[in-house]
Amino acid sequence: MERKYDLEERLINFAASIIAFTDSMVNSKAGNHLANQLLRSGTSPALNYGEAQSGESRKDFIHKLKIVLKELRETRVTIKIIDKSILHLDKGEIIKLLNECNQLISIFVKSIETAERNNN
Repeated sequence: MERKYDLEERLINFAASIIAFTDSMVNSKAGNHLANQLLRSGTSPALNYGEAQSGESRKDFIHKLKIVLKELRETRVTIKIIDKSILHLDKGEIIKLLNECNQLISIFVKSIETAERNNN
């Protein structure tokens, strides 16, 4: 149970970092658009992981984990676009977020593989 809590806490911390990051983005039409996009996709994994914990079945649990993974991948691409477009000036923060996002993606890829294997 402790591992689940640690992962949930990690996703919550990631969401909080995304919120702070979007609040410090360049204030422009593109900056605001991508900030809103990142805010949605970057906070969604923590919320969907919470839902997954109450999955009605193993299949529902796996489906919700796949949504978490999809949102993390969307978040990664959005951060890369923000970086390429210079819509955030703190390169260190961009690298930190990308690193955490990549680690979370790896964790959920393995979690989904394990859950699917255990489902069969």
